[in-house]
Amino acid sequence: MPNTVAEKPHVLISHQMLSPLQAVLEASYQVHRLWDYPDRLAFLQGPGQQVRAIVHAGEMALGKDLLSEMPLLGLIACVSVGYDGVDVPWCKDRGIAVTHSTGLNAGDVADHAVGLLLAAWRGIVEGDGKLRAGGWTQADRMSPRHGLKGRTVGIVGLGHIGEAVARRVAAFEMKVAWWAPRPKATELPRAESLMALARDSDILVICARPDPTNHHLIDQAVIEALGPQGLLVNVARGALIDEDAMIAALKDGRLGMAALDVFEQEPTPAARWADVPRTVLTPHTAGATLDSIPAMVGLTLENLRRYFLGEPLASPVGS
Repeated sequence: MPNTVAEKPHVLISHQMLSPLQAVLEASYQVHRLWDYPDRLAFLQGPGQQVRAIVHAGEMALGKDLLSEMPLLGLIACVSVGYDGVDVPWCKDRGIAVTHSTGLNAGDVADHAVGLLLAAWRGIVEGDGKLRAGGWTQADRMSPRHGLKGRTVGIVGLGHIGEAVARRVAAFEMKVAWWAPRPKATELPRAESLMALARDSDILVICARPDPTNHHLIDQAVIEALGPQGLLVNVARGALIDEDAMIAALKDGRLGMAALDVFEQEPTPAARWADVPRTVLTPHTAGATLDSIPAMVGLTLENLRRYFLGEPLASPVGS
């Protein structure tokens, strides 16, 4: 009898940022890269007919017009913790499972959030720039800022990341409160509303998971409630903040400071921030460390393995 070798399952990598995964995926799968097909119709009429799983960056939009034309698709495996680019209910109705790397980079994101908080509140980045530009004068030491002890940090969204932020800022002897639409069993005090949390906080840290109901959750009213002495920190998603309103408030002093790792448009245009004062900005790197990335990739590979063997998935969305 002829020696036949079973064909490897077909897997699609959705975005070029995930291209480093190609080599490890090719050991077990026939790998396709969506960016190799500028003609989407050609892809759907060709390899798209065989793709059974997609390896995806969850914050990136994955169009239903694409997914609906892939007849064998049964799994979208998000390497990221977030999956806001995927319409999960739509997928569920069509028998397409969605997985993500839940909780695996929460500590790293929380560390970054606290780093942004410190850098902005204590003027660390501003001071570094002034020193390097030759602008250091003795007058700078006579213009002190408030310390952190006793300040109130309001956390929007008390999931894995929000809880990790709360533990860290408590070590600085700061007070912690939180708000989210749904109650949660915790000893930390929950504000009666988002507006109340913003009003009563010195620092507002956004850790909420984005969904269609909370676009621009942090709007002009919330920003103004935080106020001219307040600091807004965002390590969640850019769409949670009305960025135009925030920039306007920073420019005219209705908001004290902002420290951001995420933006409404990514990469965000440098010119947009050129004249925005009292900001600390990083390029969506909070959750990407040499410790968390291998763990997230490993969980993605495990979800793929289980799916193709018909086993229960390791981290389905909603579990």
